[in-house]
Amino acid sequence: MANTHNENSFSQVNEEQMPVAKNKLHGWKHFAGLYAGEHVAATEFVIGATFVALGAATKDILLGLLIGNLLAMMSWWLLTAPIAVETRLSLYNYLNKIAGNSMTKLYNWANVVIFSVISAAMITVSSTAVRFLFDIPAQLNWYPSSFWFVAIVLAVGSIVVFVAMYGFSTVADFSKICAPWLFVIFIAGSFSLFPALSNHVLGTTTLTGWADFMTIGDSSIWTGFTGDGEEGIGLLEVIGFAWAANSITHFGLIDMAIFRFAKRKSYGLFSGVGMFFGHYLAWISAGIMGAGAAVLLKTTITSLDPGDVAYHALGLTGFVIIIIAGWTTANANLYRAGLAAQSIFVNQSREKTTLIVGVVTVVIACFPFVFSQMLPLLTYAGLLVVPVGGIVFAEHVLFPKIGLTRYWAKYQNISRSVPAIATWALALVFGFGLNILDVMSFYYLFIPTWIFSIVVYTVLAKKYGADKDYTKEVAAENLEQKQIIAYQTEQAINDTPFVEDTSLISKILNTVSTVSLLIIAAFATQVMFFSSTMDIYDANKVQFEHYCFIFTIVYFASAYMSLKRQKALNN
Repeated sequence: MANTHNENSFSQVNEEQMPVAKNKLHGWKHFAGLYAGEHVAATEFVIGATFVALGAATKDILLGLLIGNLLAMMSWWLLTAPIAVETRLSLYNYLNKIAGNSMTKLYNWANVVIFSVISAAMITVSSTAVRFLFDIPAQLNWYPSSFWFVAIVLAVGSIVVFVAMYGFSTVADFSKICAPWLFVIFIAGSFSLFPALSNHVLGTTTLTGWADFMTIGDSSIWTGFTGDGEEGIGLLEVIGFAWAANSITHFGLIDMAIFRFAKRKSYGLFSGVGMFFGHYLAWISAGIMGAGAAVLLKTTITSLDPGDVAYHALGLTGFVIIIIAGWTTANANLYRAGLAAQSIFVNQSREKTTLIVGVVTVVIACFPFVFSQMLPLLTYAGLLVVPVGGIVFAEHVLFPKIGLTRYWAKYQNISRSVPAIATWALALVFGFGLNILDVMSFYYLFIPTWIFSIVVYTVLAKKYGADKDYTKEVAAENLEQKQIIAYQTEQAINDTPFVEDTSLISKILNTVSTVSLLIIAAFATQVMFFSSTMDIYDANKVQFEHYCFIFTIVYFASAYMSLKRQKALNN
């Protein structure tokens, strides 16, 4: 985009390449809902159970997840949101501005790989629920051991690919109404199995206080030892993973794409809704469900997959939560992978690139290791892209403070930034080298790697001309930004304001969906706190599973009808 543009010429520029217009900004509720929906998902079943398998102790889980998720929330608040709000650009566009097309293409390749693997893991998780319906054995090896499981993955994956190609907007809207239900179901699932755990450890189905909870946790859930009797991970590892699990989006700055729409930098704090409902309560609930299912089946948690756990905790609703949570998460990530691929192969449509990436993703999903190794996969994915976040942080935050110029590569008309590409390559060698040498816990490797990339990029950028005088170019850049604002202000005059649906029918639908969740919570509470014997517990649990399924259907029907009415009003 040349600096000689006048205001009228911006109509020829793709809207995604420009800063977000003021009239497109969202309030805090948008970000609270977005993060709740994104981070209360099918992965929580896998990760929550993995902490149990890794032998974390109860006190380390309760305290470590609290600290780690607080650090993650602060990372979004203090790193990602400020850069996004100040520039109103996605990471892809900012990176193109400071590093050129070559670096952007390399980065998009990395995103294709990362989002394809995450999407594959979610397809595999959804397939574990379907395989349970057909009595296909649990897939616990890194490779598939059943032809019919592969057939199920191909069927489920084909639906995911098709929807990501053509119907993603509908899925994105649908996933927004999933968040409240997912949260209630995770808590309800842990409530439904906790009395069985309590009876297994204490000989009674009811708790007399917090000490009983800790005793049950230490004895049967987070014991501090792995299934092989070895000492498990400690407090620092739990903190590290909770912080590193989303380093790809906060330290790696991918969520600039989200926060560029925020009215204020402080909206980064609303990432905490996802962290504490999803990565705290849901992980803990998933651990309880996994341990409870293992007790009921007289087996170990490592012998169970998400389909086993969800069914024994929630009955038929367990199939729904695994399929929906896995499906919506897989679609979102496959859509991202398709977009990244289309940015590389610009002459191909997004639908075609999504199809090609989707086929590869479905093949990967046939191998169960992609969900069984979610913790290291997420950590290594963060390590792969965190150096790019360090480069952008150095350019945007550090350069003005030390006399270097932002966007110097753009002013030099550089299409291949040697400092950026070299920094990324060196940082990967540095980060993965530390891992090979086992210098520190790999959960924390993203921190020294991020700092390393900042230092190296700053040194190299100065050597390649970031310290030169760009007074004229900066003035032209500022003028262009003012012209963009003027153009966007003029365009906003014709915008139709959002209309809130306040009709009686929609109010009734919203009330029905809310009451449905309250009824599910009430039946789960009855199982947890009003099951004085195992016979009463069994009866309460059967009743809970029955009504949980009925009111899950009622919830989705009423909430989706309300959503469609709201969308129709604003179309």
